[in-house]
Amino acid sequence: MEHSHNHSNNISASFNKAFGYGISLNIIYIIVEVVFGLMVNSMALLADAGHNFSDVLGLILAWGAAMLAQKSPTTKTTYGLRKSTILAALFNGILLMIAVGGISIEAIRKLINPEPVQGATMMIVAGVGVIINAATALLFIKGKEKDINIKGAYLHMTADAGVSFGVVAAGFLIYLTNWLWLDPAVSLLIVVVITISTWGLLRDSFMLSVDAVPSGIQLEDVKKYLEAIPGVEEVHDIHIWGMSTTETALTAHLVIPTVNGTDEILKNICKEVNDKFEIAHCTIQFERSAKSASCTQRSI
Repeated sequence: MEHSHNHSNNISASFNKAFGYGISLNIIYIIVEVVFGLMVNSMALLADAGHNFSDVLGLILAWGAAMLAQKSPTTKTTYGLRKSTILAALFNGILLMIAVGGISIEAIRKLINPEPVQGATMMIVAGVGVIINAATALLFIKGKEKDINIKGAYLHMTADAGVSFGVVAAGFLIYLTNWLWLDPAVSLLIVVVITISTWGLLRDSFMLSVDAVPSGIQLEDVKKYLEAIPGVEEVHDIHIWGMSTTETALTAHLVIPTVNGTDEILKNICKEVNDKFEIAHCTIQFERSAKSASCTQRSI
């Protein structure tokens, strides 16, 4: 069996300052939202505060997982703790869906029995939120395409900025019309935004947690590439999974009757798999026959 790997740098770890700034700014803003939300009896502000709180927990989880992912492998954790980044993204999605349930119940209650709110205060507080959330989102914009943790942070902060803008609009309309039902209605809109922005993160992180092929990689394409290598008669037992939110691993059995020069073949395979499919951790087993004793229960 031949093995080669090229571990990529954990992108999340390079965003330490972004995580720190984002968490600090949002904690301060959450306190402001809760205080003023209670003062003016605004469900929209309290709902947004709940959403922001779950996002802060998500940022803390993502940041902690990024640090754990840097830990060296041990005899017990032979891949290190890279998978913690996937678990953090999954927990982040679950936390947000729990927040959705709580916000929905309270919003429906206030929709049935509207209560007085101060539209002007809603506008001012939510306006500050637009600035803070937009600024936080910009901190993560560079890494959102490469790391699901960073993408989750970016999407949530962007959604928060949009939600806060919606609260500003609701406050303005309440100030003009005194339509009290707008406050809980905006809360339900917040629920829709959270659900839409979270669903993709929840789905992708769950699939990665059960070792599914990462999105953006087609197993059949990888298999066709391996089958096209000169001398390869068959490819089987091929598995592709995410070691973390930024690293992908591949194992496969290649049937090559004449396996001379395997080191050079392996070097080329691992380089091209990395270049073509961004799979950095490649483990290949060469076999002389498809009837190898080690492959009596072959899978894909």
